[in-house]
Amino acid sequence: MNPERLRVSANGLAFEVLVWGRPDDPLVLCLHGFPDTPWTWRELGPYLAARGRRVVAPFLRGYAPTDLAPDDDYSAPAIAQDVLALHAALGGDTRAALVGHDWGAVVTYAVTQAAPATFARYVTLAVPPTAAVIAPFRRRATLTIGLGQLRRSWYTAFNQLPGIAERSLDRLIPKLWRDWSPGFAGRGDAETALTALQRPENRRAALRYYRDNLRPGAIRTGIAPLGAPLLYLHGVDDGCMRVELLPLAEPHLPPGSRAVAVDDAGHFLQLEKPEVVNGLIGRWIAERDPNGQR
Repeated sequence: MNPERLRVSANGLAFEVLVWGRPDDPLVLCLHGFPDTPWTWRELGPYLAARGRRVVAPFLRGYAPTDLAPDDDYSAPAIAQDVLALHAALGGDTRAALVGHDWGAVVTYAVTQAAPATFARYVTLAVPPTAAVIAPFRRRATLTIGLGQLRRSWYTAFNQLPGIAERSLDRLIPKLWRDWSPGFAGRGDAETALTALQRPENRRAALRYYRDNLRPGAIRTGIAPLGAPLLYLHGVDDGCMRVELLPLAEPHLPPGSRAVAVDDAGHFLQLEKPEVVNGLIGRWIAERDPNGQR
């Protein structure tokens, strides 16, 4: 099922979005991360649409053809406001669900903090809450996990280098796809991401996600308690975020949440194991929420 492409105005920006499903069906917003685009939802979109959901996957602020941020703010709280505005602009109601991968997961956590009742169900993939990433450094027994994650996160420091990081994306993005999802043929997806980041201003915007969200104030916001239960999925073979972080994430998830490790999958697990990931997400969204609604 090929998606429809629309332009949606929300929060002072014009968003390009991919859409699967009928306009009157309950909304599912799907948020991509770096270095990818909403096309990474091409397996989940048709799956949920066939089950009575309208799936909308936007190019996030800064990713062409969506607008650049008018305030030059690419922090998770700012993008969370985009999500809330998109929910309203798309006619979302209390049955809506929010799904986020990578930076989209970080934004999803921010939405649960800012307005948890906006969506009935939340799903995150591949990146645990900030508190879970910091947790290994709080105990000697888990320090090796934290140090191992620091080594994997070398690109985070590299992405802080103005100009150098922007010019390196043509080599960096294909490398990250290879390293983060070993054995997965993500060449086409890397090229699609580079297409969304062709212009220098878009490259700068994508890297500002790393620069804006590593500021002390953003980190303090990120470690605040989450506001709604969610489903968290993590690929066992993830080359970006260590799977050992998954059990460390569970204490930081609200009651009623669920954390699941997906075998034979790396960072882009929604593309690597769609039959497993689609089923887990579909069942989670279909379950009754704590208020007895769907």
